[in-house]
Amino acid sequence: MARHKVEISGVNTANIKVLSNEEMIELFKKMKEGDMNAKEELINGNLKLVLSILRKFNNRTDNMDDLFQIGCIGLIKAIDNFDLSHEVKFSTYAVPMILGEVKRYLRDNNSLRIARSIKDTAYRALRKKEELTKKLGKEPTIKMIAEAIDLSEYEVTSAIESMKDTLSMFEPIYNDGGDTIYLVDQLPDKTQQFYPLELRIALKDGLAKLKDKEKYIIIERYIYGKTQMELANEIGISQAQISRLEKKGLDNLKKLLE
Repeated sequence: MARHKVEISGVNTANIKVLSNEEMIELFKKMKEGDMNAKEELINGNLKLVLSILRKFNNRTDNMDDLFQIGCIGLIKAIDNFDLSHEVKFSTYAVPMILGEVKRYLRDNNSLRIARSIKDTAYRALRKKEELTKKLGKEPTIKMIAEAIDLSEYEVTSAIESMKDTLSMFEPIYNDGGDTIYLVDQLPDKTQQFYPLELRIALKDGLAKLKDKEKYIIIERYIYGKTQMELANEIGISQAQISRLEKKGLDNLKKLLE
């Protein structure tokens, strides 16, 4: 598949240096000792990482120079927060942070210019949804959310939908080095509204047998829809560690269900 080149004003993308893993480790050690030149080298040596992420946004009308600057902000945040003791490649840690920074920028600067009142309604509805989910132990209906904030179901649905980005059904959402999981893989099958009772009982029993942290991560990820980065910040470990615990928990759950 041909790759599209990202054009950035004032940057010769062909001559950007790429650091080896050994060079990165040495520079991170120097940076932790207070060497700001090492930090500068880390930034310049990872600009191609930013460019590789921006390729997926090449079909948008947004100014790529602006997106590049936003991506660099995510890169700097990743450099500032990276911990060598986690024994994970910097790129593995940095990509979600850079991508998240770019997506936040695109969401907040959406060309549709969503009205502030609609945004406020969406934020109120999402906060109330989270409150009700914790209180009920399950996701509330739109009707329940609407009644709780004294609005119509149409107003709540329209506000929440207006905040969502349009995604391809074949958008890759997870890859641990094996098979890629696409958005279409996670869409519910409308032809089968309920899982068999036997499967639900087996899942409940299987979850109860998992280690507490594995169980918590799987429930938060697949029932409450939290991202790995959200859980990493909540628990205080790296996103890579969350990924490993999630995979291990799913593998153990699969064995228990066999």
